[in-house]
Amino acid sequence: MKYAIVLPDGAADEPLAQLGGRTPLEAATIPNMDWVATHGRLGRVVTIPDGFTPGTDVGTLSLLGYDPHICYTGRAPLEAAARGLVTEPGELIFRCNFVTIEHGRMKDFTAGHIAQPDAERLVEDLNDLARQGNPSLDGCRFSAGVSYRNLLVAAGAADMQLMCIPPHDIPGQLVADELPRGKGQQRVQRIMACAHEMLEDHEINQRRAERGEPLVTDIWLWGQGRPVKLRQFHDRFGVRGAVITGVDIIRGLAAAAGIDRIDVEGATGYIDTDYAAKGAAAVRALEDYDLVIVHVEAPDEAGHLGNAEEKARAIERTDEDVVGPLLDARRGREEWRILIAVDHPTPCTTKRHDAAPPLFGYAGTRIEPSTARRFTERHAAGSGWVVNPGWGLADLFFRV
Repeated sequence: MKYAIVLPDGAADEPLAQLGGRTPLEAATIPNMDWVATHGRLGRVVTIPDGFTPGTDVGTLSLLGYDPHICYTGRAPLEAAARGLVTEPGELIFRCNFVTIEHGRMKDFTAGHIAQPDAERLVEDLNDLARQGNPSLDGCRFSAGVSYRNLLVAAGAADMQLMCIPPHDIPGQLVADELPRGKGQQRVQRIMACAHEMLEDHEINQRRAERGEPLVTDIWLWGQGRPVKLRQFHDRFGVRGAVITGVDIIRGLAAAAGIDRIDVEGATGYIDTDYAAKGAAAVRALEDYDLVIVHVEAPDEAGHLGNAEEKARAIERTDEDVVGPLLDARRGREEWRILIAVDHPTPCTTKRHDAAPPLFGYAGTRIEPSTARRFTERHAAGSGWVVNPGWGLADLFFRV
C-alpha cells in the first residue's frame, strides 16, 4: 500500500465578505481535493485539545497520530530536532522570532519576512554579544533557522515555568500586555530588552531603512520546552515515510518520529514556495517510500496576512501542483490512499490561529465514498463526523 498525506497549513477559514460570503476553500477551484471528498470520507478533526494553544506543532502532532498530552513540551524543541541541536540538562529551548514592534504594538511577527543572510548575521551578533560577557545574555546561545524563525537555548533554566504568547497571535496588539509571564520572566524579558538595544542601531536596520523595509526591532521568545522522544512512526504504523516541507517545525517532527526528510529547492515556507517542485518530489518519493507527507505553509501565511484572495490562490496551487500529480500517479496502480488534512484554521479576519476543528478527507483503496461533494468546511460540517481525539485519525487512515 502506498500512502500520501497533504497538509495545507491553516487552510480552513470562515465565510468572508471579500469572497462573497465564501471561505477561501469554497472560493478556490480545487477539483482534486473535491475528488477526494466525493470518492472518500470527509469530516472534521479535533487537532487542538482543550488547554493547548492552537498551532502547527500541536495540530500536526495530532494529525500524525501523537497525543499532545504525552508528546508535547513546546514548539521550540521540535524545531531544535530539525537542526540536530544538542541540549544539556537544565537547558530550555525557546523559539526566537525576529519581529517589528512599532508604538508598542506587534506590527509584524516576521520582521518583513527577513532575508536569510540578514537573519543569520543578527543571530551571529547576538551570540557574539553573549560571548563577550553581556550579563543579560549569560548562558544564552542562539541558533539560526529559516528567515524570522530562530531558536534560543538558555542554560540554568530548569526551574522556569513560563506562559509565553506566540507573536502571530497578537497582531496589532500592545506587547506590554503579552510579555512572557511566570517564574523566570525577569530573565527572559531582560534577554529581549538586550536584543532590542543591539538591534536599535544595527547596520542591518540601517540598510533596511534605506530600502524601505520593515526594521527588525526586537526578538520575541515563545514556544519554550525541553526535548522529548516520539515513538517511531514505522513502529506505530508499519510504513516507511518521507516528508517534504519548507519549515523547521515539520522537519523537527519528522526527525523525532523517524521520518526521512526530502529537501526541495524552492520550498520556502511562504506564499512564494515552488508548489510544482514539491508535487514532483512527492510523486518521486512514492517510488521508494510507503508514505510521503507534503506540508504547504502558504495558506497559513496568507491567513496571517489577512489576504483572502492570496489564501484561495495558495489552496488552488496546492490542489493543482501537489494533490493533482499525486492522484494522477497513484490512481489505477497498486493499492493506495491519500489524506488531505488541515492542522488548524487561520481565519483572515483575526489573522491568528484558531482551535476550531478543521476539515479532513481521505480516499483510496477500500474506502467507501460518502455523500460529500466538495472539500469545504460546510460540507465537512454537514457530514456530522468529528474525529475526537484527533490523534485517532491516523489509525483510521492507515488501518481502516
